[in-house]
Amino acid sequence: MRDFTFQGLASRVIFGRGTISLIKREAEALGCKRLLVVSTSQQTADADRTKNLLGELHVATFDGAAMHTPTDVTLNALKLVRDWSVDGVIAIGGGSSIGLSKAIALHTDLPQLVVPTTYAGSEMTPILGQTEDGVKTTQRTLRVLPETVIYDVDMTLTLPPVMSVASGINAMAHAVEALYAVDTNPVVSLMAETGIASLYKSLPKLKERPHDIDARTEALYGSWLCAICLASTSMGLHHKLCHTLGGTLNLPHAETHTAILPHALAYNASAVREAVDVISRALDGGDVSGRIYDVASRSGATVALKDLGMTEADIDVAVAAVMSKPYANPRPLDASMIKRLIANAWAGVRPDQSTYAPA
Repeated sequence: MRDFTFQGLASRVIFGRGTISLIKREAEALGCKRLLVVSTSQQTADADRTKNLLGELHVATFDGAAMHTPTDVTLNALKLVRDWSVDGVIAIGGGSSIGLSKAIALHTDLPQLVVPTTYAGSEMTPILGQTEDGVKTTQRTLRVLPETVIYDVDMTLTLPPVMSVASGINAMAHAVEALYAVDTNPVVSLMAETGIASLYKSLPKLKERPHDIDARTEALYGSWLCAICLASTSMGLHHKLCHTLGGTLNLPHAETHTAILPHALAYNASAVREAVDVISRALDGGDVSGRIYDVASRSGATVALKDLGMTEADIDVAVAAVMSKPYANPRPLDASMIKRLIANAWAGVRPDQSTYAPA
């Protein structure tokens, strides 16, 4: 076994069914007395339920969270924080709500309590992506790491099946890249393999049985493990592509991950044989890129960037943005191959490990 460093991150995690009922107790444990609830406009019912559970601890709700955490939205929420003398933030929802909560914490250092309703995983990471003037930037700081995360399986039951799969593949992407990150380690590898396997087994079941408690529990558990992998390592080509496409073209987050992951993995496969072996075990063998693609396509999830609103002319824009400031990646970035990758993801081509084989 080679030398390694593993840095555990200090978040309190409560996992189970009906655990949202503990939210007031957990908020009080953080010392909060004047709480702001943040959500998207589509999740006002969840926000109202949270408000009722908090009782007198709730002072305000902001339901304007948006994809990719636009800085102008954050400024609006910060005004509410000041106006109501807020001393803690509760985020309920997916990446948009959690991103806004993190952005507020970045400016104020207020404690955060997060209740995820998707599988995206942002709740477990010290990573914040923000968008301003069409450019998405990412930073890593413990200042934005939530103090407490309540995973309630019941809160995921209303997540539509297709969105469940896209969100789950988003989570899977975190573990896939963690396996070949420059700072990976054996502990991360164990979590990544289990997380990928849990999602691979559970996501197909949700298409036909979206209220299957066992499948929902397995998916949420897998997404938690995958999120820890992302929190514990650095990011590579896959996340660079998704952040570029999301920030520049305003493409939806989870769906973009779903379209890109099979191709980014196929691009790197020749340079990360050990990681591919781990992923293959988690996916019960076979071509790993194709298997991930199949999970998405068979569920009806979007596998083509063109179906998310990206135009063919945007391919060159994305290539230029990726090549202008590349992330660390196990295989060097070649502009012509990156263009092929993005073009194939745009068209929705099913990749395999030969698609991007070195010449």
